[in-house]
Amino acid sequence: MELRDIEIFLTLADELHFGRTAERLNVSQARVSQAIAKQERRMGTVLFERTSRQVSLTPVGARLRDDLRQGYELIQSGLALASRSTSTPNGVLTLATMGAVGHHMRPVVDAFVARHPTCSVEPREFHFSDPFGRLRRGEVDVQVTWLPVSEPDVRVGPRVLTEGRVLAVPSSHPLATEGEVSIEVLGDEMVFDIGAEAPGYWEQAMLPRRTPAGRPVIRGHGVRTFHEVLTRVAAGDGVTPLNAHVCRYYTMPGVTYVPITDVPDTEWALIWLAERETPEIRAFADTARSLGPRAF
Repeated sequence: MELRDIEIFLTLADELHFGRTAERLNVSQARVSQAIAKQERRMGTVLFERTSRQVSLTPVGARLRDDLRQGYELIQSGLALASRSTSTPNGVLTLATMGAVGHHMRPVVDAFVARHPTCSVEPREFHFSDPFGRLRRGEVDVQVTWLPVSEPDVRVGPRVLTEGRVLAVPSSHPLATEGEVSIEVLGDEMVFDIGAEAPGYWEQAMLPRRTPAGRPVIRGHGVRTFHEVLTRVAAGDGVTPLNAHVCRYYTMPGVTYVPITDVPDTEWALIWLAERETPEIRAFADTARSLGPRAF
């Protein structure tokens, strides 16, 4: 069945009227009748019951409608995306970040809009407990995430930010008076469980399962958002490594941040779904790449 014939069939299945179908598709009514008759001959069965007063789907026609609709919509979506992929950046780009990271993306956003005046950027937020969910649900176009990212459907773009790390501890904790700490201290403490949505390798980059000496790092209370983390730390329920920008943006009674000296810097990069790459995403990534990574 040719794509145009599928379109005629599905439109008639919606309208149940040959004249309205022809008008909607800008073809002659004879063309609609010919297309349906051709498919009925090919299938050896009737798809529509016609009377002088009404048109209705037969059971076979209804089943064919349901089977064809999903495939047709996927084809149309793919064609639209292919068309966009060769066009000039134009429209709204949604950018997801975690908390204050969005503020530090301002230079990239401003440069992107200056280069592409017909584009705009809408901010969104995501949580570490579900690092790729909003991308995969199509709620955002691109996001800024700490590395590494190793997802088969996700494309990793340019690095945009770098920073050190700190250990968040209760202010009453003995470590709160230290000038710095080693990541090895996690072997003596309770940390938090961020849930099953975050891949193990990605969580491991920030919150290891074992210390460098091989001691297990025990998980305790579950947390799903950054403010839940701070509340738990202030209550004395555990400690956790965090990115160092929290010292600048997030002060909370009962929480002290101590620099961690023996971990690599966190690198933040742009990521997006490979199958949903658009001219806007490519242009935004090119802008970020030209500016290079910046320290918090």
